Amino acid sequence: MFKMAKMKSILSGLLILSFIVLTACSGNQSTGAGANENQSAGAADGQPVEIEFWYGLGGKLGDEMKSLIDEFNASQDEVIVKPVVQGNYDETKQKLQAAIASGKVPAVALASDVAWAKNGYFASLDDFIAADDTFKADDFIPAFLNQGKVDGKQYFMPMYGTTQLLYYNKDMFAKAGITEEDIKTWEGLAEAAKKLTVKENGKTTVYGWEPMWGADNMIDATLSRGGRILSEDGKTVMIDSPEWIETWDAFGKWIFEDQIMAIHSGGQGWEYWYKTIDDVLQDKAAGYTGSSGDQGDLDFNKLAAAPQPGWEGHDPAPVASALQAGILAKASPEEQEAAYKWLTFFTKAENTAKWSMNTGYIAVRQSALEVPEFKAYSEQNPHSRQPLLQAQHASEPFIDPTGGKITDALKVAADKVQISNMPAEQALKEAKETAQRALDQVTGG
Repeated sequence: MFKMAKMKSILSGLLILSFIVLTACSGNQSTGAGANENQSAGAADGQPVEIEFWYGLGGKLGDEMKSLIDEFNASQDEVIVKPVVQGNYDETKQKLQAAIASGKVPAVALASDVAWAKNGYFASLDDFIAADDTFKADDFIPAFLNQGKVDGKQYFMPMYGTTQLLYYNKDMFAKAGITEEDIKTWEGLAEAAKKLTVKENGKTTVYGWEPMWGADNMIDATLSRGGRILSEDGKTVMIDSPEWIETWDAFGKWIFEDQIMAIHSGGQGWEYWYKTIDDVLQDKAAGYTGSSGDQGDLDFNKLAAAPQPGWEGHDPAPVASALQAGILAKASPEEQEAAYKWLTFFTKAENTAKWSMNTGYIAVRQSALEVPEFKAYSEQNPHSRQPLLQAQHASEPFIDPTGGKITDALKVAADKVQISNMPAEQALKEAKETAQRALDQVTGG
């Protein structure tokens, strides 16, 4: 899927994760990858079932996860979750791959992969859900729950989500006489950006808006114009349709011709991302499009959050993506049942609300809005409601059937438009040709 909402949203803590790398195969926090043979004995002798939970979170996110694990362990005497912290999400998958090959797996991991589910590496959750009277599918954010389905079966449980929002300087908007009503459409946002832009001697010194570098912002905007990536039958790439060309041309015009918007590109890691945020915090730009996960880094005395707009005549439909957990198929039945209990605990309304309040990521259940603590928090911090509200009508992430070649073609096209000032029609047609060839190899077209 795209790094929707720049997977920064989901990956924003990775800048500090390198300080917390506890490998799973060395038996560091528990009995290691060979735990399966020992843990299931607990169910037979009346002792708690011990399970490993692998996840790649550090810093504040890691602290919050550990806090919830401790709370779960103290709340009951049937299951003990033993955290095994990996360096990051990618390392989690790498370690899982080795564990699956050896047959000695953790019970549950903060990881998901459609191909792995199809290959039988993860267990279907359908039987657990059917036996769970407390499970309410309609209470989950639809875009999040559906991402965990593979061939009609629920394989993964959403733990938290992310989406990209508008963040704007309240004082700059007020002085220009601009309100949130004025930025309900992309056309309106462009008009606002013109009013907010400051030019001296023909050079822009304050930009009205800064989209984030990469394809994701422009993909969100295209989906909000009614664009599609693939045809309904999944056989035709549609990224050169009028919806795509008109949307991407608009961004190119705003950046190069009007000079009311700008992007930071390149650099190491998330350098471009934080330069964009700094421009807004330092009054060099009136606002930017960024992740819900940015909220822990922002000063909301100065800034406010608003949902992404649609285009005139179109409802907004930006992507909301979820970080999901799966239960390993090679775990014992006792371990699988214990893992499901842990996932059920984490996704309770009060716990997903707590996670959202403490991290800035999106609660996965709509009833989180009714949790008294979250209601009180959101009244004092209205920005915290925006990601959850936007996620309820969001698009689901694109699952690339070519293994990433379509998304890679879009990344190349985005650079051509945003950095090289290539006309969108040319960039997207080139991308479409590359993507279609890759798709034809998969579909036999």
